[in-house]
Order: sequence, then structure tokens, then C-alpha cells
Amino acid sequence: MAEAQGDPLASWTGRLLRLGVGISPDDARAFVHDLYAHAQSDLDAERAEADFRREE
Repeated sequence: MAEAQGDPLASWTGRLLRLGVGISPDDARAFVHDLYAHAQSDLDAERAEADFRREE
């Protein structure tokens, strides 16, 4: 299983697929990937702002 190999998206993709019918595995994985990427970007921006404030 991909999750056992360190795939952080596998468990969330599986959870999304169990929530409803009609979602293709590829679409579910793409959605989870995009969500993960946006969340990581937001966290990076928050960290950068916090670092900037500490340096002031």
C-alpha cells in the first residue's frame, strides 16, 4: 500500500473515496493533493510572517 511507503495523501484520498460515490480515485487524489499543497503554502506564509515579526 502506498501509505506504508510514506505517501501522506493515501489515507486522505481513501477517506474521501469512502465519503461518497461517483468520485474517481484520480480526481480524489488530485483534490487531496491540491488541498495539501494549498494548506502547506498557507503554513509556510504564516511561518514566514512569524519569523519576520520576530526579527523586527
